[in-house]
Amino acid sequence: MKKTAFVLGFLLLATVSAEADQRDYVWTYQYLTLPKGGTEVEYYFTQKTKDASQPGKTDYEHQLEFEYGVTDRWDVALYQVFGKKDRESLDYSGYKLRTRYRFGERGQYPVDTLLYLEYKAKVDKKDAVEGKLVIAKDIGKFNMAYNQIMDLELGRGGEVEHEYAAGISYQIHHALRIGVEGAGSYTGREHAVGPTVSWVAGRFWTSLGVAFGLNRRTDDRQVRFIVGVPF
Repeated sequence: MKKTAFVLGFLLLATVSAEADQRDYVWTYQYLTLPKGGTEVEYYFTQKTKDASQPGKTDYEHQLEFEYGVTDRWDVALYQVFGKKDRESLDYSGYKLRTRYRFGERGQYPVDTLLYLEYKAKVDKKDAVEGKLVIAKDIGKFNMAYNQIMDLELGRGGEVEHEYAAGISYQIHHALRIGVEGAGSYTGREHAVGPTVSWVAGRFWTSLGVAFGLNRRTDDRQVRFIVGVPF
């Protein structure tokens, strides 16, 4: 918790001259990349509770991400990932390298399309490559986004998992959006859904989402909080 507080404090102090871009969801990626030459730091906190009726069934994950806009449609990012199981110490889990590319401009085509590719280097598991097809649409103050996800473990016997994330949000105020988001795995037949709220303060943005499992295969509860600081 001390490390988490330190990271949050650093990010908040870094907002003195930052301008923010709002992200509506916590699991679902939108049609969005950083502008050319833009940089951003993001902090993710994720809590997963497998069985809410029993103690010791909650895992925690912390991610620190550094993003850079290569062009107005293409950006790259580096993540550092730390994990913690209930009643255990915080350990380094690995790193991730990610790139995104969006096609056209918002509203140019019937749906806005973005491609996402990520390499995940893990300490205690097989490395993996994750790809996402992101499609999105804005209709007035509503935004809709869907991610088709493929996660491929590298090496002999590596498994392939087909996942998804989707959300719909509504802009209440230029700085505030509320929505509903779902995420899960077609392969593992895991499905979760819950509310999401996002807020931008001109100097930083933040999003919070809670998802509840819809069957016994899925974690009972997942919580994710993200804060981003462009600079």
